[in-house]
Amino acid sequence: MHAELWHTKSIDEVFITLDGRREGLTEAEAQERRLVYGDNQLQERARVSLISTFFDQFRNFMVIVLLIATLISGLLGEFTDAITIIVIIVANAILGFFQQVRAERSLASLKELTAPTAKVLRSQEWREVLARELVPGDIIGIEAGDRIPADARLLSAEELETVESSLTGESLPVSKQVTPVNDPEAPLGDRFNMLYMGTVATRGVGQAIIVETGMSTEMGKIADLIQSSEEGMTPLEQRLNQLGHVLVYVSLAITVIVVIAGVFHGHELYEMFLAGVSLAVAAIPEGLPAIVTIALALGVQRMIKRNAIVRKLPSVETLGCATVICSDKTGTLTQNEMTVKEIYVDGQTIEVEGDGYEAKGQLLLRGKPLAILPPNLKKLIDIGLTCNHAHLVTESDKQIVLGDPTEAALLVLAQKAQQTTPAERVKEFPFDSTRKRMTVLIKNKDGGYTAFVKGAPDLLLSQCAFIQSGIEVSRLNEQKRQEVLQALTHMAGRAMRTLGFAYRNFQALPLSVEAAERDLIFIGVVGMIDPPRQSVPEAIQTCKRAGIRTVMVTGDHQLTAEAIARNLGLLPRHGLVMTGTELDRLSDRALEDKVDDVYVFARVSPLHKLRIVKALQKNGHVVAMTGDGVNDAPAIKASDIGIAMGKSGTDVAKDASALILADDHFATIAAAIEEGRAIYDNIRKFIRYLLTSNVGEMITMFLAMVGGLPLPLLPIQILWVNLVTDGLPAIALGLDAPEAGSMERPPRSVREGIFARGLGRKIIVRGFLIGVMTLLVFYGALSLYHTSLQTAQTMAFATLVIAQLIHVFACHSGDDSKFYLHLFENWWLVGAVASSLVLLLIVIYVPSLQSIFHTVQLPLGAWLAIVVAALVPSLALSLRKKTFSSRSLAPRVR
Repeated sequence: MHAELWHTKSIDEVFITLDGRREGLTEAEAQERRLVYGDNQLQERARVSLISTFFDQFRNFMVIVLLIATLISGLLGEFTDAITIIVIIVANAILGFFQQVRAERSLASLKELTAPTAKVLRSQEWREVLARELVPGDIIGIEAGDRIPADARLLSAEELETVESSLTGESLPVSKQVTPVNDPEAPLGDRFNMLYMGTVATRGVGQAIIVETGMSTEMGKIADLIQSSEEGMTPLEQRLNQLGHVLVYVSLAITVIVVIAGVFHGHELYEMFLAGVSLAVAAIPEGLPAIVTIALALGVQRMIKRNAIVRKLPSVETLGCATVICSDKTGTLTQNEMTVKEIYVDGQTIEVEGDGYEAKGQLLLRGKPLAILPPNLKKLIDIGLTCNHAHLVTESDKQIVLGDPTEAALLVLAQKAQQTTPAERVKEFPFDSTRKRMTVLIKNKDGGYTAFVKGAPDLLLSQCAFIQSGIEVSRLNEQKRQEVLQALTHMAGRAMRTLGFAYRNFQALPLSVEAAERDLIFIGVVGMIDPPRQSVPEAIQTCKRAGIRTVMVTGDHQLTAEAIARNLGLLPRHGLVMTGTELDRLSDRALEDKVDDVYVFARVSPLHKLRIVKALQKNGHVVAMTGDGVNDAPAIKASDIGIAMGKSGTDVAKDASALILADDHFATIAAAIEEGRAIYDNIRKFIRYLLTSNVGEMITMFLAMVGGLPLPLLPIQILWVNLVTDGLPAIALGLDAPEAGSMERPPRSVREGIFARGLGRKIIVRGFLIGVMTLLVFYGALSLYHTSLQTAQTMAFATLVIAQLIHVFACHSGDDSKFYLHLFENWWLVGAVASSLVLLLIVIYVPSLQSIFHTVQLPLGAWLAIVVAALVPSLALSLRKKTFSSRSLAPRVR
């Protein structure tokens, strides 16, 4: 039954295929079918237990190595080191655990969209049953306000309309009909004789026969896509994972060398093994996972101020390397508020100012406001006001719609024209999908009647014998018909939905719809559109300058999507537009070959969106996928950075996303990308800072061991530097503001290593200088001044700390030679450095801490040597840069 094209079958064929009857199934038959098809509900795959989820957090390679180092430290009696590392690892695991648990709610939200009960015909009697008890072959009754309980083929429909935007992405209600749809490839939005689980009936009544239930429904297919979509590692997680491997392998290699060299110089194996553990502690930045998490959290706080709410921390940085944004149209690029923009009446076009449901704006003729409304314009507005069932209500100083968006647009037009009282109705012939018209009869003051008619302009014209221009009513000849059709074509070419208006006077009340809608007098046409958000064109251009392509992916019609894309500046001259039907004809390989040239995908299904995202990813793109509906959720989850709308988005879309736009503005994405790039820049800054310190520690320890010297730094001192001295300034680096021009450069490649663009060289050179100067201070104290070993170790400890605190300003500015020019750009950094200095003095001068950290008080002369030694790396690099600059500027001698 999964392959059945129910929309192409006649009603009799559907009954035969399902072995159904018009009087409904019996209870016994329903129970038998329920055993075959199962319950009509979305099935959830077995979830990983909370305990497994928690222990998954410890599978990181660097974490495993740290746990091994912790065990060794404990066995060697270094309990302070061991406890400190354990606390850090567990804290990171708890953070990751809560984030992962919170992300697994998509299916629960999806279940909330399914109807709890349904009205079903069983044994010729209507009864209410739980929706999960429905089976294929059941006949259900539908009326306005009902949520559709399963996929069904319509048997009857009277003015029935459903909102399917959460499933198809189309913004307007869909008028339903009973006749078969002959196109086997018709997309979901064009299957007018079908009802789908989770959608809502907004108007009319109908009956339908259930054809698919549970996971076989279109909603069930989406649930399966959400559960089967795997979330890969973000670029940041990949880089940090690679970094962990590099650090561990390098530290193990150096540790082995040091142990062998120490034993060769006559040291005891136990002593050298302890030194090796010290070196391993020096090589691995224990605080890095915590500082990355804190930096991401700080970035998240900044993003919240810009209306971007982050649900998954590692995904924040992914925004910085996004190359494609796949955006839904309705509610994301547009306002999802139908608005009348033009009126064709009296042979001329009147423009209407304003967007959305705010009653602000004037009616303009040739750019000038209309002081007095022409009679025919007033009549047209009166027809739209009277042939109307929508209501506008005010909530929080904003008008919202109750009813059909098209009719709401006519109410707002009437408000702008200060014409808000509809005529008193006598009789109504409701809209239906065959006539595509609505007629209301009103009583005139002279005792006669007038028929007000609105509907599809092409069909309405066929019912008109006359046309009115000014006060003159004349025959609707071919020339005048062509003038109207030309106006319609002009509006349709700019993605406007058109609606025609006509009337006719009667002496007596017409009793039939045929009599009321014959020989009408044509008045005019309105063109309406779901207007683009004002900030979107600028945001699209901002993304373009940043090397990011915006692609529209929508369930709307091709012409509508194409026109809006051109209006937004999204579709370039040679950009391609592709429909879901065309996409179906392409293999995955063929789609990958074409996808980079397509800027608009129209009439697409949830599976299409998923294929588009995967094709882009196969081509090496980092894809951001935006959306608000259930239909967007699988692609949102599969994308590199899923973005949901905060106001209009469904819970399903939000739970599948990594980022939520609180204001639903596409422009917020550009702001979030800027923050994402800043976060990555800041992460590189503090990785440079932390690893330079670690390299300095390793060089100090390595050279000391190879040279046969005592340990210049003890494990507890190294751990203190890694966690306290390095930690506070590194966190402050995460507060650096985005660099100027960050949105004028292309996205970085996902293949770019963490040490790219010279970062690795800077870390090694600066770390080597810091290590050498630290060791020189240690050696000088022992050999030249003959201090105690503890005094020499304290001086080495202080030199390392101060050299690092000077280095942090070079990391902040990005320039080793001009670090002093940027001292006060980030006051948090200044405060962090001051705090680290104070903590250093406390560790050295507070007696109770001296025994823990093996430090002693230092005289003033020692501090002078320490500060000079700590400044040497910056001065040396500054001098080197100036020398190279002078050489590059000097004239060449031939």
